[in-house]
Amino acid sequence: MVAAKSQGAPPGTVAALDQAVQRAVDYFLRTQHPDGYWWGELESNPTMEAEYLLLTHFLGAADRGQWPKLANYILSKQREDGGWGQYYGAPSGDLSTSVECYFALKLAGVSPQSQALRRAREFILSKGGVPRVRTFTKVWLALFGQWGWRALPVLPPELMFLPTWSPINIYEFGSWARATIVPMSIILARRPVCPVPTWAAIDELYPVPRSQVPQGVPAPKPFLGWAGFFWALDWCLRQYDRSPWKPGRGWAIELAEVWTVRHQEADGSWGGIQPPWVYALIALKTLGYPLDHPVMARGLQGFQGFAIEEGDTLRVQACLSPLWDTCLAMMALEDAGLPPDHPALQKAAQWLLQKQSRRDGDWRVKNAHGPAAGWAFEFANEWYPDLDDTAEVVMALHRVQLPDEEAKREALDLSVSWLLSMQCRNGGWASFDKDNTRKVLTKVPFCDFGEVIDPPTEDVTAHVVEMLGRLGYAREHPAAARALRYLWSQQEEDGPWFGRWGVNYVYGSGAVLPALEAIGEDMRQPAVHRAVAWLLGHQNEDGGWGEVCGSYVDPSLRGRGPSTASQTAWALLALMAAGEWRHPAVARGVSYLVTTQREDGTWDEPWFTGTGFPGYGVGQRVRRLPQPGERGYQGTELPAAFMINYHLYRDYWPLMALGRYQGYLDGRLQRSTDNWRSRSGAGRDEAGSGARGPDQPGAEVKE
Repeated sequence: MVAAKSQGAPPGTVAALDQAVQRAVDYFLRTQHPDGYWWGELESNPTMEAEYLLLTHFLGAADRGQWPKLANYILSKQREDGGWGQYYGAPSGDLSTSVECYFALKLAGVSPQSQALRRAREFILSKGGVPRVRTFTKVWLALFGQWGWRALPVLPPELMFLPTWSPINIYEFGSWARATIVPMSIILARRPVCPVPTWAAIDELYPVPRSQVPQGVPAPKPFLGWAGFFWALDWCLRQYDRSPWKPGRGWAIELAEVWTVRHQEADGSWGGIQPPWVYALIALKTLGYPLDHPVMARGLQGFQGFAIEEGDTLRVQACLSPLWDTCLAMMALEDAGLPPDHPALQKAAQWLLQKQSRRDGDWRVKNAHGPAAGWAFEFANEWYPDLDDTAEVVMALHRVQLPDEEAKREALDLSVSWLLSMQCRNGGWASFDKDNTRKVLTKVPFCDFGEVIDPPTEDVTAHVVEMLGRLGYAREHPAAARALRYLWSQQEEDGPWFGRWGVNYVYGSGAVLPALEAIGEDMRQPAVHRAVAWLLGHQNEDGGWGEVCGSYVDPSLRGRGPSTASQTAWALLALMAAGEWRHPAVARGVSYLVTTQREDGTWDEPWFTGTGFPGYGVGQRVRRLPQPGERGYQGTELPAAFMINYHLYRDYWPLMALGRYQGYLDGRLQRSTDNWRSRSGAGRDEAGSGARGPDQPGAEVKE
């Protein structure tokens, strides 16, 4: 690591900056796993613990020693209003989350007369009670006889018969939705019920007696359009479901069963995420799989790797992010000046290379020619390599020097070819699939939570473009040129870019501006100036930047919120990429990070700055937000969203920003109107390593 030179900055500022960078570097060096990776907790909301408790009851696999600890954790997350929320700082509790938590607590033995459940009950009834919860919550209640199966939308397993060329088939759903829908179709066809003790029933959460609750799915308003069409189709399928004669139903269930079993990962999960995992186990249990069946045993055991036990509490992560955390930690250390042959970087690089997926996943359905060579997000996820992770991993590995450079070069070349082959028709890149853009599927009555499809997004596209730029691809390269047209077309009128996988416009802008610079765009053009002006106009008085999750549904909150370490870092990365590293606002942002750093080299960040689902259904910016009373409307409590607090975001993003700022001060980084490169490794092949660019011998670039 190189100490910064002043270049006009006050000496005390430089010394404090150097100390902050060194502290953060030391933190990552001492917390690296012996195998080479970094991995921080992925915090979401207490439905994870509630559903895990309910799952173990349904499966007959309850560990009664775990239930009190799960209950303690759920209770610790109860809000002042009596409910449970989707994210830290949410303005209100969420009805569906609160019903699931209440039911789990009651089943675990918490008295309904306790203060906690009394307050929860009042909150739930004030929001309309059980009849108003989302479809997935109603499925959980129906599994235990607390809601009627007939009052749920139909999802027939005959969906498995539809060929891939059909406008509607399982591969037109996003990967996470697909892996959930297939086992869910078995559950909704078989309609299992696992009784709970009478004292655990939740009739008290109904505003009227259950017998008076209307059955069925209410017709959409307005009725005309795709939503009405799918409601009518649901009505027809409901009549078919009541028929004793269902030709092909058994075969359809068998196809769904085979597909589900085949998609289990080595760690026992499905897709490395909680939703398809729990529904797969429930579906297989419904089909008669015993707990000692290898698939069931692996599935149950796998949850132990997702659970975190602390004192008298137990919490369950929705997903694990070791590959994502590792590549971003590596990039932060590289930006902080760690030499390319440092043992920590080499160990991390070797671990990542071992994790490259060389097998065909679901992406192959729409991509017949690309090589199998991506990286996933989790420890084990062969079916769904992640384009975002792959781009960041390539950038991280590119600057590391390894004893076997040729093997690394081959791995990166293949990954770049795979990424190029996954480019969508509009020039952007999605997260797991190619051209997964059939928006009509969001109108299906069953789909009232999260995102259903996986279209191209600004942030993922930006990371791929930044990767291409760092590897030496010119902006005139066909893939880069198409991607740039896409990115410019997505810029908001007032300057920023939307953030699909991070909160929100600060994240999107923090991804796009570094990508534009890396690929060689002119950073002096008016469109860049608009983005810079937007960021400068949203800096907080303390020098930091922040944006609350509610900005996804309330335009007045765009770029507004308490300062956080990760969002401040994103803003700084964007401003420095735009050539503004000498701007006083950047110095103030750096000062915010330096002064809020803790003694151990980390930062505190309770706010959720990661995004799983904005809750739009379509997985991208919607030009017109639904209004109250319309399908898809949600308030700032985000009932249809899934927000995330990545516990290492607070640490590696600030280190990345401080390291780059330090690099500008000490001359390690130099800017031009064409590109930026590290002086220690200028050119297409920084530090003597990395994938070949399109004009280098041996490069294989596929469109």
